This record gives sequence, C-alpha cells and structure tokens, in this order.
Amino acid sequence: MRWLVLIAALALAGCGSPAPDLFEVKRSGADRNANLTLLVSDDGTVTCNGGDRRPITNETLLQARELERELSAQAELHLQLPAGPNPVLSYRVRMEAGTLGFADTSRPLPSAFAQLTAFTSDVSERICGIVRR
Repeated sequence: MRWLVLIAALALAGCGSPAPDLFEVKRSGADRNANLTLLVSDDGTVTCNGGDRRPITNETLLQARELERELSAQAELHLQLPAGPNPVLSYRVRMEAGTLGFADTSRPLPSAFAQLTAFTSDVSERICGIVRR
C-alpha cells in the first residue's frame, strides 16, 4: 500500500510542470527566411517563430542539451562578439545562464558557436520548413 501512495504522489508531483527551455535563438539577416526565432525545449520540442510545438528526434535533443552546456559559460559572461566585415546573419541566444550574441563573420568564432549556427539551420529547415535561398 505504501508503494502505491508513493507512486501516486510522484506522479502528481510531475503533472502540470512544463519542461524548461534549453535556449532560444534569434537569427536575423537581410532576407525574409533569415529572420527566425527558434525555441528549444527540454521536452523534445521546438517552436519556430512562435508557432506550434514540433517534436524533434532524441539525437537532436541530445545535440541541443550539449550546446546548452557548451554555451553556458559564455552566456554567463553575456559575451557579445563584434561582427566582422559584411555579416549575413546575426545570432542572439538566450538561456537560463544568460545571453550571448555573434555574427557569422565574428572572429574568432568558438566551435560551439559554429555548431549552434549549424543546429539552427538544420532544425529551421528540417523541422520548421524554413529554407533560406
């Protein structure tokens, strides 16, 4: 009987609690499809430009969690890398640890930042159907 009460209490404790967001990426640029707000949630979903939640694969969720860990130190410092000449895209990332910003021409570009740009491009095209031409 005690086990049933414990299981019921644990089940009720988890109900109604939304999964935390891992990070939000705001990508901007000159062309229409460059402008994107991508919100990645720890429940394995993303929203694109405020739309409906869309499921992502477990592999994509693991990539997102790894990116969040790798970017946290820079976000805590609120790192803003200046753009280099002729930027095409700029990124602003918000997460629990803080925020960071950079452009595709920022140098030196840490590898986690490059991975984030690839992740954002992949998810926006594959999951959201937002393709840049």
